[in-house]
Amino acid sequence: MSGTEVDLFVIGGGSAGVRAARIAARHGAKVMMAEEYRVGGTCVIRGCVPKKLFVYAARFAHDLEDMAGFGWNVEGATFDWPTLIANKDREIARLESIYRANAQAAGAEIVNSRAVLDGPEAVRILATGEVVKARHVLVATGAHPALGPAIPGCELAITSNDAFHLKTLPKRILVQGGGYIAVEFACMFRALGCEVSLVQRADVILRGFDDEVRSHLATEMEHSGIRMLCGRTLSSIEKTAGGKKVHLSDGTELEVDEVMLAIGRIPNTRDMGLEAAGVALDDVGAVKVDATSQTSVPSIYAVGDVTNRVNLTPIAIREGHAVADSLFGGKPWTVDHALVATAVFSDPEVGTVGLTEAAARKQGRALDIYKTSFRPLKATLSGRQSRMFMKLVVEQGSEKVLGVHIVGPDAGEMIQLAAVAVGMGATKADFDRTVAVHPTSAEELVTLREKAA
Repeated sequence: MSGTEVDLFVIGGGSAGVRAARIAARHGAKVMMAEEYRVGGTCVIRGCVPKKLFVYAARFAHDLEDMAGFGWNVEGATFDWPTLIANKDREIARLESIYRANAQAAGAEIVNSRAVLDGPEAVRILATGEVVKARHVLVATGAHPALGPAIPGCELAITSNDAFHLKTLPKRILVQGGGYIAVEFACMFRALGCEVSLVQRADVILRGFDDEVRSHLATEMEHSGIRMLCGRTLSSIEKTAGGKKVHLSDGTELEVDEVMLAIGRIPNTRDMGLEAAGVALDDVGAVKVDATSQTSVPSIYAVGDVTNRVNLTPIAIREGHAVADSLFGGKPWTVDHALVATAVFSDPEVGTVGLTEAAARKQGRALDIYKTSFRPLKATLSGRQSRMFMKLVVEQGSEKVLGVHIVGPDAGEMIQLAAVAVGMGATKADFDRTVAVHPTSAEELVTLREKAA
């Protein structure tokens, strides 16, 4: 069956796909979007949103500990994992319905099926076999968790997808990986009372972040009770009467209840007809695109994690918006991937924007470094020993602030506003003449005066 024709066919109903479909439809385009699972994609269904809800749950554990120092008696407080899971599921269902309704209200037709390319200007809907002709196709299929080498017993491990649906909270868990997802889940599980071991191949977590941020967070995680096993990998996993036995590359053996793999994500490009249609892929299977998100086939575009550029939801959304505006809105624009603020919802939280010190020095820039570490005011009565860390990377001569790096409570909130200043080219003098908001942790960003280097 065939005959349907559209201006834009979007494959994938995640954040990027929904945004592109909505904007294109509002511009008057005839839009069809296919999603084989649930509208909302990784971020809404099995990523950012449920993860942040879990993070909130974990932080309440710290709040209960801290309250005693402020005169509160919370003896007897308990945590129920099934309640968190059930409430999370209800919220995700609500958000999915909103995403679906918003796309349909804009005029986009949603097809509940997997769809694959059937040539440069055609898409086949697998549930019905219908071939839809499309002037333009947008691939927005995202990525899925990598499982790594096929070690013995690897089928016994879970990924972040599975962690959102565990029936019980594991007493002991090993997390493999050193990126966002591994660090965030390790901290979350630890705060909820689990024994946590973090195994990673590298010597320090969070590759690509500022080195002092990485070391500061690693120290904080160790102080929280997370066992940091760096410079090693998993060799095998075996099922035991009491859980699972994990063998590491250095001979270490650990008894745990769950093993979670968080070692990266792989673009969803397999068996989609991309290569047959002439779409070029890179070595990891990501779709190659230019600055406008156009692939090697002029009628086919790709956005979001499937392109493996900057794999963050806000970037994917902007990429989808840019494609829709450019193709159907008469106002072409592209996304700047060079200056992107980001947060890691670890414990403590990380917020960063701009260049790391190492990256700036690699560019040959002469730098002034300003940094500080201190106990937040809240910790003075709570008794918590965790310390904040803040760092400004400043170019000598121009005094332009090239990077801002924060580790501590509300770092994500702070970095969002700092990103505005850095994006506008603020100088250290601009920071200095900004009046501090006292007493806050954020005021340290505008009161740093002594150069560290």
